[in-house]
Amino acid sequence: MSLHDATAPIAITTEPEVAFQAPWQAQAFALVLALHQQGEFTWSEWADSLGRALLGRTGDAADSYYVAWLAALEGIICGHGLASPAALAARKAAWADAYLRTPHGQPVSL
Repeated sequence: MSLHDATAPIAITTEPEVAFQAPWQAQAFALVLALHQQGEFTWSEWADSLGRALLGRTGDAADSYYVAWLAALEGIICGHGLASPAALAARKAAWADAYLRTPHGQPVSL
């Protein structure tokens, strides 16, 4: 059966497509759009950065994609002097600490 087979059954679902599997993915996506709209980088720069980050990724497709998205974002942020690698590392450490101290089911806050 080919993709163009008119007799093939059509899968119908009432479930909406989900663009993001986790809130952090949507937040990273929105941050890239906001920084681009502010003129911090061009789409060509973003495409190059994301392409490099995607090379060699394996595992769950959606998670791997957004892990690469985040790595590309961090690379652009540091490359354009918007934050230093040390500042990003400190923020990650603060979030990890806050996460570990937060009771299950409660929102994490710094």
